[in-house]
Amino acid sequence: MMAVSSPQYVWTLFTRPMLAHLGGTLAQLQVTFSILVVLQTFFSPFQGFLVDRFGPRLLLSVGALLTGASWLLAAGAKSITALYLTYGLFGGLGTGIIYVGVVGLMVKWFPDKRGFAAGVVAAGYGMGAIVTTFPISASLAAVGYQQTLTKYGFILGVAGFLAALGLKRPPAGWMADHVTKMSAPSSGVGPKKMLLSPVFWIMFVMMTMMSTSGLMVISQMATFAKDFGIAAVTIGGMAAVPLALSIDRFTNGLTRPFFGWVSDHLGRENTMAVAFGLEAMAMFLWLVTRDNAIVFVILSGLVFFGWGEIFSLFPSTLTDTFGTRHATTNYGFLYIAQGVGSIFGGPLAALMHQRTGSWLPIFSLVITMDLLTALAAFFILKPMRRRLALQAV
Repeated sequence: MMAVSSPQYVWTLFTRPMLAHLGGTLAQLQVTFSILVVLQTFFSPFQGFLVDRFGPRLLLSVGALLTGASWLLAAGAKSITALYLTYGLFGGLGTGIIYVGVVGLMVKWFPDKRGFAAGVVAAGYGMGAIVTTFPISASLAAVGYQQTLTKYGFILGVAGFLAALGLKRPPAGWMADHVTKMSAPSSGVGPKKMLLSPVFWIMFVMMTMMSTSGLMVISQMATFAKDFGIAAVTIGGMAAVPLALSIDRFTNGLTRPFFGWVSDHLGRENTMAVAFGLEAMAMFLWLVTRDNAIVFVILSGLVFFGWGEIFSLFPSTLTDTFGTRHATTNYGFLYIAQGVGSIFGGPLAALMHQRTGSWLPIFSLVITMDLLTALAAFFILKPMRRRLALQAV
């Protein structure tokens, strides 16, 4: 998970040098980011099925090699269209196999601590780019983005491949008593039946709205930081944007096991309401203090602390509701919401900025989405899941 996190989380560092070299508009370039996340997510049901069918070791090894190849091939791209086919296509397929495969594996290995377990491995994805953000930023300044992609594409691909070789499925009947206790009414619900459930679609809409806000920030931060006058500022000798990105990676990783653990004890929907409300508050404060570089950096970390937990809360809630037997494939369908959010938060947000000349309407929209999702968790999802559990008894 750490090895394949950089294509998504350091993308914003590549946008300015890529635009300078390849031409085009920011909205056109951000399509690359959307392709990455859309393919990472839209193919995830099929990828989850393959992982369930053939096992995690083989499929995740392939995913790591595809991820490394995406950067190696993107280094030689001569146009934005070529970036779509390299960084976007291969990166999306490779990271998608690994993300869905690992999360699906963890909810099977640890049914008694499902939220925390999913959060810990999701933290690897959220925090992984801490290791690469400053080195990649320095490499971009020193040798340009092509050599940077070549060097780190090789490193990340090899590291992910070696890690994938250590994975395996739990043995048959593993912790069966906990599985029964956690999800007895629905331990065998497959994707066909799940897709007919209104609970799934409420969760899908909620995850789409939360994904939009976070992916807007991930894909656009370098650009709106420049517009806010932050990009050229240094804090303690460090450039503000790479510093903010490093802090973000830490809080984006920390929040996943933290709120996963909280949800294991206080309930999934209660935790969602608190965390999503925190995201809305942090985004609002970030917007109104946007001209202060130090506050910008600090609040960027709080923004991601209120966002990253979606990757522990949603898979654990889904598996609680529909069981472990088809957990990887089922989560693949829900994970498509991340791809939808990447379209809204990537090229459409960039296009809205291009049309309006301001980031204010974009921030206002994603803050509203965060608030609506927090309310939906408590007042819509919670009673719906309670009724579904009662019907199954």
